[in-house]
Amino acid sequence: MQNKGLVTVFAILFGLVSLYQLSFTYIANTVENDAEAYAKSRFSENQPDERSIAESRYLDSVGATPQFLGIDYRTAKEKELNKGLDLKGGINVILQVSVQDILKGLANNTKSPAFNQALENAVELQKNSQDTYLESFFQAFDAIPGDNQLAAPDIFFNKNLEEDIDINMSNAEVKTVIERKIDESITSAFEVLRKRIDKFGVTQPNIQRLGNSARILVELPGAKDVERVKKLLQSTAQLEFWDVYKFEEMQDFLVAADSKVKELTVPTEELEEGEEVQDTTTTSEDQDIQDLLGGDEIEDADEDPAKANPILAKMVSPGFQGQPVIARFAVSDTAQINEYLRMPQVRALLSGDQRYTKFVWELPEYNEELEEEITGLYALKRDRSLQPPLSGGVVTDAQQAYDQVGRVAVDMQMNGQGAKVWEELTGNAYSTQSQIAIVLDDVVYSAPGVTSGPISGGRSQITGDFTITEGQDLANVLRAGKLPASADIIQAEFVGPTLGQEAINSGMISFLIALGLVLIWMIFYYGKAGAFADIALAVNILFIFGVLAGLGAVLTLPGIAGIVLTIGISVDANVLIFERIREELAKGKAQKDAIKDGFNNALSSILDANITTALTGLILLVFGTGPIKGFATTLLIGIATSLFTAIFITRLFIDGYSKNGKPLTCSTGITKNWFKNVNINFLRKRKIAYVISGILIVISLGSLFTVGLNQGVDFVGGRTYTVRFDKDVSATQVQGQLVDVFGSAEAKTYGGDNQLKITTKYKIDETGAEVDQEVEQLLFEGLSEQLPSGMTYDDFIADDDNKVAGRMEYYKVSPTIADDIKKSSFWAVLGSLIVVFLYILLRFRRWQFSLGAVAAVFHDVLIVLGIFSLTYKIMPFNMEIDQSFIAAILTVIGYSLNDTVVVFDRIREFFNEHPGWKMNRIINSALNSTLSRTLNTSMTTLIVLMCIFFIGAESIRGLIFALMVGVIVGTYSSVFIATPVFFDTVKKRGIDLTDKKSEDENEDEKAA
Repeated sequence: MQNKGLVTVFAILFGLVSLYQLSFTYIANTVENDAEAYAKSRFSENQPDERSIAESRYLDSVGATPQFLGIDYRTAKEKELNKGLDLKGGINVILQVSVQDILKGLANNTKSPAFNQALENAVELQKNSQDTYLESFFQAFDAIPGDNQLAAPDIFFNKNLEEDIDINMSNAEVKTVIERKIDESITSAFEVLRKRIDKFGVTQPNIQRLGNSARILVELPGAKDVERVKKLLQSTAQLEFWDVYKFEEMQDFLVAADSKVKELTVPTEELEEGEEVQDTTTTSEDQDIQDLLGGDEIEDADEDPAKANPILAKMVSPGFQGQPVIARFAVSDTAQINEYLRMPQVRALLSGDQRYTKFVWELPEYNEELEEEITGLYALKRDRSLQPPLSGGVVTDAQQAYDQVGRVAVDMQMNGQGAKVWEELTGNAYSTQSQIAIVLDDVVYSAPGVTSGPISGGRSQITGDFTITEGQDLANVLRAGKLPASADIIQAEFVGPTLGQEAINSGMISFLIALGLVLIWMIFYYGKAGAFADIALAVNILFIFGVLAGLGAVLTLPGIAGIVLTIGISVDANVLIFERIREELAKGKAQKDAIKDGFNNALSSILDANITTALTGLILLVFGTGPIKGFATTLLIGIATSLFTAIFITRLFIDGYSKNGKPLTCSTGITKNWFKNVNINFLRKRKIAYVISGILIVISLGSLFTVGLNQGVDFVGGRTYTVRFDKDVSATQVQGQLVDVFGSAEAKTYGGDNQLKITTKYKIDETGAEVDQEVEQLLFEGLSEQLPSGMTYDDFIADDDNKVAGRMEYYKVSPTIADDIKKSSFWAVLGSLIVVFLYILLRFRRWQFSLGAVAAVFHDVLIVLGIFSLTYKIMPFNMEIDQSFIAAILTVIGYSLNDTVVVFDRIREFFNEHPGWKMNRIINSALNSTLSRTLNTSMTTLIVLMCIFFIGAESIRGLIFALMVGVIVGTYSSVFIATPVFFDTVKKRGIDLTDKKSEDENEDEKAA
């Protein structure tokens, strides 16, 4: 090998850089372990909050102290190897910014029939379209009959866009402007979210816009308070300041509304024969309410209160004279009250300016006497514009503070324009002795009165019954700015810290066992050469982790699987080299020449095999999301480092060992005669193989068309929860209970018998944090019989370390993004087949080679799919078809091609070396000469996969099972499908490489 010195220097420098990059992770982990030990020494297990605070204080105190080589903890933490959600716990969401809301805002909330019809039609088009919402809107608008112009005064030619759109613009010109404005709004949303997350305090957050879409990916490893994160991300921060009606101004309406609702909801026949409204004696509580409402009587207490007084009967207490709260209700009744107040007949009771009233609720508070949360109803004063006198866009700064009595508050500073309006607004409130409601996202946080005259300077304060954390989050949201439109979570994944730690433990154990077995096998089979390969493999692993740390890549559980899989396939290059060296030695060549020729002759096969695998990995990287990108990243890095270590590092050790004439046989006394002089006529058996494969494919297709596949939420949408119990539970019994709750649900044992994976599509088409909370509340209630006694809902969803029961993991995919994932997965698989076909065609210059390879791949994919279809109902582990399964399919494609390309490369070599041989002899000889390599690589890969399958995390067991089946089927197809298809295709085409034909060869051909 030339330039050994240069290679040695590069390898040493690469190794040192890798160690340096990994040192950050070592330092960060060491300091964090010290912090944990310190906290444990100060507080018991029953004081988790105190422990957490103590850890944080310890880390803050040593953050800037140099630990090693001048590196302090804060620097190390920033540069450590990033761990994904499945290893560290945390939350991963994809937010869909509402382009519909942005369009409405740009059009100034127009009432244009054409515009609003196009918005509705675009929603329908989106259900079966890969276009963006904006493209669907334009398509829907163009389809509306008539000469509809986007630049019309009642659409986009308005004050919002007067500098960008002229009334004479064509629709095409307006579309260009709107596209730019939409893009600017989504970019603004991205920046708002980024600012909020930066202030949230999560280390190594990841936020990125997905292409040019309206989707934003947010990953927060280590985030434990999931509900807080959801509120932070989805809050639009629509801050508004409103005048409000006082209690006495709305009490007559409330009584009239109660009567009107009764009239509308209670059937007449139910009021006949003694159930008519009567004036009878009331209870003292009833009389109190009557008095406070102005003396109007309520219905007889003996009647059903819900029928007699549908609104007043639900009231916990009325408001007070001169105060803005109209009445207080239980939070559980607010949905019903809202429904009543939205009734057109009820709204019609409002007259004059009150017609524009907007009803909103205040922050709820817990009532100990009633043992439930209650909230107050407010009536906001609006005019025909429906716009607030002042909005939060004028806020320039916000800080968490405390009010005069020590309650948590938020101080705000407004700009000049806002300060002027605020002074007028507070001056009016002072003169009329009224209150100003401070409303955030349609929730009243406070409604202070003005007691000392107009407030100048633009300073104001929000007070409310919230914690320091809530105050900090509110200030953060106001300071970062409001989202330009609502942002709905269309895909979410939450992993608790307990599962994350368990995943790390199982991943490391499987990694070490697989590594140990591979190292032992290489020495057992190849002797000293195997030991050199083991050293190269260890260096390869160092390089992989070093590159991951240096690139800032995220290590995920599938990523660990990719690394462990790399261990299995990285020895393939060394196996190819050692097998070629053995062949050259068997020809009688000197050891030095045999080593040189062995490396040179193996190089073509090594490159072809790894490039085909890398191509599928690259497609996976492009089309995959989240953890699948981690799998693809580690696979691609592993391929690159494996090539370097196998070709150069192993060569350095072998040349250094053999330069003084020391013997290197690339075998041991036990294995030296294995696969020697093997002469199997594989082509003779091809028809039997065709029959076997045909039967398997027919069975697979039959099952796929009749039984189908167990499609996961990635492809159909839904919510999946991993729930752990403190005892073993029956999946069938739990599923029955949840069907009663959700209408449809699936529960399956996941890992141990005390853990279930629960899937439901209940309200999956609806978005919003309140819907997610409703589903989780129903889940908790449905599982209450099996959960530990005394467990509350808060305990169930809590994200504590070392959690022994409750919700451990959560995954949600909306139908919209599920459809996108399914289509992108299809294109990923199809794209990989096309790319590989073209690569093989380019490398081998015969389309027959490509046909054989693709036929083998189709064969392998169909059988893997068939096995999953046939067995998913009986297997004791999850076999859903999701993104991880697509990653497995693409890996199977790459692995199958790896085997096939090695055989094809040897066939091509024999074409050139033996021009007198017939085709069948060339193919049989190529298969026999590569048999040792094929079985060796397959066995080491299977050993690795079995370690992960039996010891690794439950979440990737289905993926690993698919890979195991793929390795077995792929090895079989490279021998019995790919090469026979190639042979039969060439034979039919009449291609003959020789003009000599011996009698033996004739017999061989006939036999074949």
